Amino acid sequence: MPGRRPFRIDAIKLILWTVGGGLILLALIGAVLTLGQGRISPASWQSLVIAGIALGSVYALIALGYTLVYGILFMINFAHGEVFMWGAFSSWFMAAGLNEAGVMTSNPWLAFILVLATAMLVSMLVAVLLERIAYRPLRGAPRLVPLITAIGASLFLQYTARGFFGSGVRAYPAYNLFDGVMDLGFFRISIDDMVVILSAIGLMLALYFFINSTRTGRAMRAVSEDKDVAAMMGINVDRIIVTTFAIGGLLAGAAAILYTLIFNQVHFFMGFLPGIKAFTAAVLGGIGNIIGAAIGGLILGILEQVGPNLFLTGYNIPSANQLQDVIAFGVLVLVLIFRPSGLLGRKESV
Repeated sequence: MPGRRPFRIDAIKLILWTVGGGLILLALIGAVLTLGQGRISPASWQSLVIAGIALGSVYALIALGYTLVYGILFMINFAHGEVFMWGAFSSWFMAAGLNEAGVMTSNPWLAFILVLATAMLVSMLVAVLLERIAYRPLRGAPRLVPLITAIGASLFLQYTARGFFGSGVRAYPAYNLFDGVMDLGFFRISIDDMVVILSAIGLMLALYFFINSTRTGRAMRAVSEDKDVAAMMGINVDRIIVTTFAIGGLLAGAAAILYTLIFNQVHFFMGFLPGIKAFTAAVLGGIGNIIGAAIGGLILGILEQVGPNLFLTGYNIPSANQLQDVIAFGVLVLVLIFRPSGLLGRKESV
């Protein structure tokens, strides 16, 4: 009966809030137990936070690709993780070739620049081809159709890489540029983590400047508000959309290189989990919000590194670090329950 529908909606919300509140309560109790037991030293907490910021910086760069495309087309490009993966794999071949030629040893800065350029260009090319071949013909279709297409494109790119490159894990050649640890007085940080963090911050600031201070950036903001009005004002909407995918691809390629500095390996499935976690970061910060995506990535990275030790060690759970994915996707569940629009997102009118 129509009169009972509000009660049903309230009951569902009550159940969701009860589940979410229970998860938060368990996490708080676990944190109190962990800190009370004192098993983890302050230096270890410090290392976990720094590692989380470095990993979160990578998530933030990937998340920016999700949020840029959503801001323009209002679609989730679930193939973006594979854009990241193709950049990493293509750069591996460049790095392996330069390593065999001795360039990685004789001129490591040149090798690093060439590898970075390869990853960014290949990721940009894959992203642009995705837009041109998979998404543009579906521009006026219902929103579910591009979503299904994105999942299909993701699987296509993933298993194409497996067919071409195999399913094995390949070790990334070392640059010997970023070895060692830097002592900043009140904390110590490895040089590769510092490079990852500073590079990501620089790229995010450059994107923010580009969006807010250039003609193309202003055109992107206009298209995100209303494509028809933007077209009447003389903006080439198709060119702006392609530019958006290209920028997302460039950021994904840069993130791929920073990711290899942390984990030193590539494989055909490497884009799946970072892609889903970057999507979680975009949702956490507010999908469609650039600053929100950056903040969401940093928060998620820190929670993923610190969370298992902080929330689970107190319960004497063995190998708590192996449950990092549980923390990451638990964050997604809690965000969807308590604030579906994200930290900085705006609620959409229905």
